[in-house]
Amino acid sequence: MAGENFPVALRVLPARIRRHLLALYWYARYVDDLGDEPDERGRDETPATRLAGLDRFDREVRALYHGRLPRHPVLVRLAPTVVDCRLPIDPLLRLIEANRRDQAVRRYPTFGALVDYCHLSADPVGELVLHVFGAASPDRIRLSDRICTALQVVEHLQDVAEDRRRGRIYLPTEELAAAGVSEEDLDAPRAGDRLRTVVRRQAQRAADLLDAGAPLVADLHGWARLAVGGYVAGGRAALAALARADHDPLPGPPKPTRAGIAAAWLRSYRPPRVALRPSGVRG
Repeated sequence: MAGENFPVALRVLPARIRRHLLALYWYARYVDDLGDEPDERGRDETPATRLAGLDRFDREVRALYHGRLPRHPVLVRLAPTVVDCRLPIDPLLRLIEANRRDQAVRRYPTFGALVDYCHLSADPVGELVLHVFGAASPDRIRLSDRICTALQVVEHLQDVAEDRRRGRIYLPTEELAAAGVSEEDLDAPRAGDRLRTVVRRQAQRAADLLDAGAPLVADLHGWARLAVGGYVAGGRAALAALARADHDPLPGPPKPTRAGIAAAWLRSYRPPRVALRPSGVRG
């Protein structure tokens, strides 16, 4: 999710903020690559090799927080952000842990299990961004978690076919089975009615989470409000694109239009006043 949900493309942000956000982006991107990308020769790494790489990087992150000068270029770039923005170590380590989990877990039985995974893979992003803007608080982090979990769910819905080719399924398998959808149905060129129903249900859950987290936008000010409003707008526009595709992600990820993102961005400045807590969601 790192490449899709960071507001690094917002060129209107001040250079200092952009620099810190880019440092976070490259950190998250590198951790994702350790857990997912082929080696330099294009060969897939074994889970044991990936875990060893993640463990080494985990140790380097911990060493940075113990005052040791970093050597890895990703951490050299991140170190000033850690100091200037007082980043806590926990969300950085959770991103590593998410990629550890990816080496062993490729199916999630329930939506609740997926939400727990998003607490590792997605929620840390929003928490770190709030620290960059000097806007982190327990209440804001709880709202941010809902937004980030929603964005991760949306990304999973967009990438059903790609994830399937990688051997992963991020749709609740118990719901797929109850709907009569087999794993092989995810290999089809287009989704059948039963699969669309499952995807539509997850999309509604993501929309509910976005609505529950949207009051964060009104609670922020200045550049932070602009950036987080972009997060929410991107998620809503992606859900609208998925709906236009009749909730069929198999031909390829449904992409939002620029006009759709802009319209959703404007709407994000008028969030609901009360954050409802969706059932089964932490916080």
